[in-house]
Amino acid sequence: MESIHNFVSWLNGIVWGVPMIVLILGTGLYLQIRLGFLPIRKIGYGFRMIAKSRKPDEMAEGEITPFAALMTALSATIGTGNIAGVATAIALGGPGAVFWMWMTAFVGMATKYAEVVVAVHYRQKDEQGEMSGGPMYAIRNGLGPRWGWLAAAFAIFGGLAGFGIGNMVQSNSIAEAMQTAFGVPNWVIGLVLAVLTGAVVLGGIRRIGAVAERLVPTMAIIYVVAVLVVLILNASAVPGAFMTILTSAFSPTSAVGGFAGAAVMAGIRYGVARGIFSNEAGLGTAGIAQAAGATRDPVYSGMIGMMGTFIDTIVICTMTALAIMVTGVWTSGESGAALSAAAFETALPGMGEELLALLLSVFAFTTILGWAFYGEKCWEFLFGSKVETPFRLLWTIAVFVGTVVSLDFAWLVADTLNALMAIPNLISLIVLTPVVLMLTREYLDKHRND
Repeated sequence: MESIHNFVSWLNGIVWGVPMIVLILGTGLYLQIRLGFLPIRKIGYGFRMIAKSRKPDEMAEGEITPFAALMTALSATIGTGNIAGVATAIALGGPGAVFWMWMTAFVGMATKYAEVVVAVHYRQKDEQGEMSGGPMYAIRNGLGPRWGWLAAAFAIFGGLAGFGIGNMVQSNSIAEAMQTAFGVPNWVIGLVLAVLTGAVVLGGIRRIGAVAERLVPTMAIIYVVAVLVVLILNASAVPGAFMTILTSAFSPTSAVGGFAGAAVMAGIRYGVARGIFSNEAGLGTAGIAQAAGATRDPVYSGMIGMMGTFIDTIVICTMTALAIMVTGVWTSGESGAALSAAAFETALPGMGEELLALLLSVFAFTTILGWAFYGEKCWEFLFGSKVETPFRLLWTIAVFVGTVVSLDFAWLVADTLNALMAIPNLISLIVLTPVVLMLTREYLDKHRND
């Protein structure tokens, strides 16, 4: 077992090394430039399209509204990455890691836009007459049958990664948070989570979308309000926190308190890795959700889909980072969810830790739901719709398992598989860039006055 652990650690160091950082940021920057920075220029338009997407289009093909598709995608991204992931980035890479998370998001908006556009453009009906899409379909239908091996590689990596990053890691985080804050035994949390998960995922994308479009906005608003309270209580420290983030992004962070110090490269590495872990730009998963949305135009879906990265990282992750910075706990030596909990407890003594535990639990639960759909579509691509029910049952069982076992190794494997998912997706986006540009021009020509 030790040799396997060492091999995965070695592989993780390679796939999250400089080449991967260059590939992720480089692809996003390339797409931003080719698109004339359209994703950034159209942020306001994107928010208007989100509001519009709540109304179902009876003439469009798809199982859920584009708004429900966005909430499904956000349900998979707003979770431990926004709370534990941001804290880990700061603890290991220093405050400068937050700046590189921002950069990952701004270039990632172009990546997310492109992967949604091609996912919807190349989607197809499955054996049950439902719309299916994502990087595996974009690769096979867009690049041609001889690239089928690359599509299969994405599906395998995504199907396996889901059980780690989207399932057991999330349920484990919930169990830890609830046990620490309220003393609830892990197995009790596991049973409750398994029942709730089964009740939703066994109903498929329509039920997942229905739960996501109600739960995700509500919890996101509650979290933002909670963090605003923390920031208001420490308002005088907010400007200094921003300055520390900016200066640390380009110069080493000195050791202070329990913080051991960090080089600039550590800030870049952990900022990019945790940014991708949080918003999933480059992984291609958002395209799987948006392909199920009822839409007549892939660019319309792309405009909505790219906003997930903005909301997840620029809004939610930034607020978490500021809460950690302004309360001063980033120098405590803590990491992960414990660091975020320390920030809330410092600002809201007697209730902060419990409040964060509840928020983290709901966010992680919605991540389990969103990734259930991603994983199912990956395995369905490989083996057909016959895997649907067995997968949903296995997914529900895995939720319970995640609450009662140690998952240090699962974190490592999941992190590695995330990087491996990105490679096929990014390759296809680079090759299919002309298609993205053509579809974008056609859409903008038709909607010049919008």
